[in-house]
Amino acid sequence: MRRPHLMLALPAALVLAACGAQDKAADTAATSPTSDAAHTFSPEITGADFGELVKTLASDEFEGRAPGTVGEERTVEYISAQFQRIGLQPGGDNDSWYQTVPMVETTADESTVLKLTTAKGARDLAFGRDMVLGTRTGKPQIEVADSELVFVGYGVDAPEQNWNDYAGLDVKGKTVVILVNDPGFHAQDASLFEGERMTYYGRWTYKFEEAARKGAAAALIVHDTAGASYGWDVVKNSWSGAQFDLRPQDDPEPRLPAQGWITGDVARALFADAGLDLDAQIQAANQRGFKPVPLNAKVSFDLKSTVAEKSSRNVVGILPGTQAPDEAILYLAHWDHLGKHEGGQSDNGEDTIYNGAIDNATGVAGIIEIAEKFATAEPKPKRSLVFLAVTLEESGLLGSKYYVAQPSIDLAQTVGVINLDAMSVAGPSRDFVVTGKGSSELEDILQTYAGQQNRTLVEEGNPAGGYYFRSDHFNFAKAGVPALYAKGGNDLIEGGTAAGKAASDDYATRYHQPGDEYNPDWNLDGVVQDLEALYGVGRTLADGDRWPNWYDGNPFKAARDAARGQAGTP
Repeated sequence: MRRPHLMLALPAALVLAACGAQDKAADTAATSPTSDAAHTFSPEITGADFGELVKTLASDEFEGRAPGTVGEERTVEYISAQFQRIGLQPGGDNDSWYQTVPMVETTADESTVLKLTTAKGARDLAFGRDMVLGTRTGKPQIEVADSELVFVGYGVDAPEQNWNDYAGLDVKGKTVVILVNDPGFHAQDASLFEGERMTYYGRWTYKFEEAARKGAAAALIVHDTAGASYGWDVVKNSWSGAQFDLRPQDDPEPRLPAQGWITGDVARALFADAGLDLDAQIQAANQRGFKPVPLNAKVSFDLKSTVAEKSSRNVVGILPGTQAPDEAILYLAHWDHLGKHEGGQSDNGEDTIYNGAIDNATGVAGIIEIAEKFATAEPKPKRSLVFLAVTLEESGLLGSKYYVAQPSIDLAQTVGVINLDAMSVAGPSRDFVVTGKGSSELEDILQTYAGQQNRTLVEEGNPAGGYYFRSDHFNFAKAGVPALYAKGGNDLIEGGTAAGKAASDDYATRYHQPGDEYNPDWNLDGVVQDLEALYGVGRTLADGDRWPNWYDGNPFKAARDAARGQAGTP
C-alpha cells in the first residue's frame, strides 16, 4: 500500500530535516518523556549518543518494555519523540507515529490429550510430556477425529531444489508428521540444500505453513535436539501458557486448524507400531524422490483454548526521498522485551525487571542514530528511508509480520531491509558477522564498507541453528525483499577470539535475564563502526537506482522477481 501523502509531505520534511540539527538540544528537552534532556545529540553516529539512548530505553523506568504495559507506553513515546526530534515524518496509521498491531492471545488447555490409535492399540499423549499442541485460528475449540497420519519427510516443497515431499499426496483431512530441519542436515550431505546450514525450509514455521497450503487437518513435527538446535524443554516451555499471534485476517500466511510437536520417543514408538524404523525413514527422507509413507495410525483430540484480542504498536518514521519518495530503504529493530515480574523485585530483593539492554535497546538506538545521520547529512537521499521499531518480536516476530501485511510503502518498492538486533558492545572486531551469509546482493555492498574498515565478512557461528529465520527481517525475506542482518564479530581488536568468546559467553548468561542491563563500561567503538557500515549500505541504495536481489538459488528470489515484475520493473 503506497502512502499517497508522501509526495505532499516532502517539502515540509526537508524543512524539518534542515532545521533539526540546529534545534536538537531544545527539541530533546521538549519532547523526550524521560531524563536525557541534558544530553545534546550529535548529527553524527557516536558512542555517547548511542549509549544515552540504550541507557534510557533499558532503564528501570521502562519496566522491561513489555507490550501492553506502561513500559510500552513509555517506550513508543520515547522512540516517536526521538524520530520527531530528528525531523522524520510520521509513517503510521492516519499520519501518526504509530501502527496499531491487533493481536490474539491464545492459551491452550494443557489438560488436552492427543489420542493416538495404531495397529498395536490406543495411547493417550500428554501435553508437555509427550506432545504440545496449539491453534492459530483464534477459535476456542478445535476438534479432530480419526485423522489419518502420514509421514511426509521434511515437509518441503521447493521447486528451485527440485524437491517435493508432498508429490502425489492429497493430505486434506490428514495429519502430517514432519522432521525438523531440512534435507541434508541429518545425513550431513552438502549436496542436499545447504548441508549443515539450515535453510528457510528447515524452520518449523515454514513446515506448518506448507502443510496448511496443502490442506492438512493438523501437523506434528518430530523433535530432535540436534535438528532443532534446542532440547524438548524449550519446545515445552515455549508452547505452554499464553501464545500471541496476529488475527487470522491480518496474516497473509495460511494457517492449520492445529499444529504441534511430538517427542522423538513418541515418534519412534509410532513408527515401530507401523512396522517402520524411524532412523531408516529419516535416511529415506534425505533421498531425492522420497515418497510419503502412511503410518497406519489415526489421531484424535479436542483442543480447547482461552482466546482474547489485544493490541500493541509499531513506531514508524519516514525521511522522504528528494527524487524517488515511493522507493524506500527500511531500517528495522524490535523495541519489545520481557517486562518485569509483579512489583519489579522478588521477595528476597533480587532484580526482576528484564531491561533488555542488548536485546534490543541496542538495535533501537542503532536505527535512531542512523536516522539522525541521514536526516542531517547533505545532500538529502534521493530515495525514502523508513525507520521501523516493531513490537512483539519476542512473541513470534508479529510486529514485523503485521507491517509486511500493511506496509507504509509498497514492499515491491522497498529496495532492501537492514535489521539491527542485539548489537555487539564488546569493542571493535576484525570480523563482521552476516547471519545467513550468502543470501543477497546486499552483502556485496556491505563488503565494500567492511573492507574500508579492514574487516572480513563471516557467517554466524552456528549455521545449523537457522538464526536468519529468527529475527524480524525474516518476514520481509519471505515477502521477497532482500534483507541484511549483520553486526560485530568475535575476533576483537583487543584480545582476539578469546576475548570475543568471553564476551559472548558472558552475554549468554544475561540473555533474557534481568542481568541484560546497560553498562557504562561497554566499549562502544565497535558498534559505531557497525552502524557506520550499515549506514553506508543504506546510503549507497538511497543515492542510486540499484535494486539488489537474492543470489540465485535462494528460496526468496522467486517472490522478489514476481513482485518487481508486477511493479513494472525488471
